[in-house]
Amino acid sequence: MTSATLPGTASPDVVHGRPSLLGDSITLTQRSLAHWRRNPGPLIASLGFNIVMVLMFAYLFGGALQVPGGGSYREFLMPGMFAMTMVFGISLTTLAVSADLDRGVTDRLRSMPVSPLAPLIGRAVADMLFAVVTLAVMLLAGLAVGWRAHGGVGDTLAAFGLILLLRFALVWVGIFLGLVMKGQEAVAGVQTLEFPLGFLSNAFVSPATMPGWLGAIAEWNPLSATVGAIRELFGNPGWGGDSWAVQHYPTMAVIWPIVLVVIFLPLSMSKYRSLSR
Repeated sequence: MTSATLPGTASPDVVHGRPSLLGDSITLTQRSLAHWRRNPGPLIASLGFNIVMVLMFAYLFGGALQVPGGGSYREFLMPGMFAMTMVFGISLTTLAVSADLDRGVTDRLRSMPVSPLAPLIGRAVADMLFAVVTLAVMLLAGLAVGWRAHGGVGDTLAAFGLILLLRFALVWVGIFLGLVMKGQEAVAGVQTLEFPLGFLSNAFVSPATMPGWLGAIAEWNPLSATVGAIRELFGNPGWGGDSWAVQHYPTMAVIWPIVLVVIFLPLSMSKYRSLSR
């Protein structure tokens, strides 16, 4: 897709001069999906990287890590991996938004009779669809290495819902970063920051083993809240703790994503509107 031609970008309402948020958002979601079909390489690489991460931790590092309570390491591992893949999606969102800016696609859309919020909503919906695909692939990978969910159907569905809620919040973080950062070097910086965000959590290491101040940061990491909550819902082993954050992980797994959306969705909308100023 180039900035010169954007076939299929205008919805029926736009053609008649009446921008429609719903219609335009659907059209721009379809545009993103069509782009993925033509250029699936980055998505395949992302899925492959996630699978390799599961295999590395399950078969290479698992024997060296102590499982809380002596439970199954792979059942301990997978909730952390499910959430980590949502974090790794930040760079994909940032890259897509930044690439549209660099190629002039964003300017082209802003010059057309398209609802001003539709490009961002279309981006968010497309990335959430890919998040569902990613989660499905990770579920199959987890089952293949021996992970099982021991909670009821309702608890299991609630756990997957919390994972996708985290991804929805991080989509808006990625959109905002893509709008404010310039060039591929900046996007590479986002990819570099994903690892500290992911590993400075309870996904693989107990915060109790960290220096006090660092452990406190890890316990309050939004990723830790989601991981702690879904381990409980899946009935998988996890770390304990006496802090307020640890004791209220299920609540924080809902509050943190809402806070991130409340902050970064308006920031993204405001930045998008001001791009030409």
